[in-house]
Amino acid sequence: MIQTSKYTVFCRVVELGSFSLAAEELGYTQSSVSQKVLSLEEELGVTLLLRQKNRLELTSDGENLYPFIQAIYAAEKNLSGKKKEIEGLESSVVSIAAWSSVSRLYLPILMKTFQEKYPSVEFKLLQGGYEVNAAAVRAREADLGFISTDTAEDLEYDILYEDELLAVLPSNHPLAEKDIVSVKDLAKEPFILMDELGYSYPLAAFKDAGVQPRNLKLTVYDDYAVMEMVRQDLGVSMLYERILRGFDDGLIIRPIKERPKRNVAICWKDRKTLSLAARKFLEHVEDSNIFVFN
Repeated sequence: MIQTSKYTVFCRVVELGSFSLAAEELGYTQSSVSQKVLSLEEELGVTLLLRQKNRLELTSDGENLYPFIQAIYAAEKNLSGKKKEIEGLESSVVSIAAWSSVSRLYLPILMKTFQEKYPSVEFKLLQGGYEVNAAAVRAREADLGFISTDTAEDLEYDILYEDELLAVLPSNHPLAEKDIVSVKDLAKEPFILMDELGYSYPLAAFKDAGVQPRNLKLTVYDDYAVMEMVRQDLGVSMLYERILRGFDDGLIIRPIKERPKRNVAICWKDRKTLSLAARKFLEHVEDSNIFVFN
């Protein structure tokens, strides 16, 4: 039997108003409960309870000391809860579906700070686009997935940030003379498409503008490769603002008149059925300020 402290026993006796009820709740004999209360009284050197025939009553000393005993009782409950929480996270694995820029920009620091609190939790990463990640979560191949809200059908999710597409141009390109370019401007140029493994926001932007890129020159999965191809004057592109920050040397970046954007979210199948480790990591992500973009 797990030992219950005398502080807990005493508080439950007072709250229930009965040694027998406290004994029944805690799984002790009534004499064991009485012994624990007596032990507490001996420790404090005072009588805490008056044992009347049909009721219990706190003595004057008992009333004075009861708030302090309650504080110890509450602290023990919190400590016990935290211990159970940590035990529930032992040897747990959280599987996350994400695409490369999320894995590069956000997941490393999120995983590091989480493991500082829960060092025994491990992570499994699956790489994919919006639709692949959503499908992995639906199939429970991943606990959590990074998706766009346009692919979140039948999933629970929390929006983390908004990311706007910007025009990416070679340094000597004629469109660089404009302060703002349009989707139609970009459609006339050789275009390098970043492959988002399914749903494509650049292609959706062209469709919404009623145009198609005249020369879809290359389709490339890696965003860094797209940047380098634009630097080498192989074409123009659209890339997300957060991806471009700090990596735009040798490029001309311009806002797009139509302001195409995506809402990036973290999703899950059913919060109630997530493992404790996955639920704790989800809360860690939701509470983080890492996604604030200035």
